[in-house]
Amino acid sequence: MQSRLFKLLHNNNILRREQYGFQMKLTAENATYKLINEILNALKNKLMVGGIFCDIEKAFDCVSHDILTLKLETCRITGIDKELHQSYLKGRYQRVLTYNKTHHYSLLTGH
Repeated sequence: MQSRLFKLLHNNNILRREQYGFQMKLTAENATYKLINEILNALKNKLMVGGIFCDIEKAFDCVSHDILTLKLETCRITGIDKELHQSYLKGRYQRVLTYNKTHHYSLLTGH
């Protein structure tokens, strides 16, 4: 199923080349190399370099399953393929717990 989904996304140019984490043979190391190479080239050309970095590792935990299902449709994933993805998401929950000295936070996501 993963290979079929990837082939569909690849053939329809849905994934951007910069989405290293979601494409075969494009790893975090590739992204790091590209970033360092671009910084070094800019410095070599005496350009100013700045960066903003955001940790979005847990971002998928907050994605609405309904919205994700709609996105599947916009990617031309329909019929039994869509139903298979929906059945995987249906009834699944994610619970994220965080603690500090004075507070306890809990976030329950999913449907």
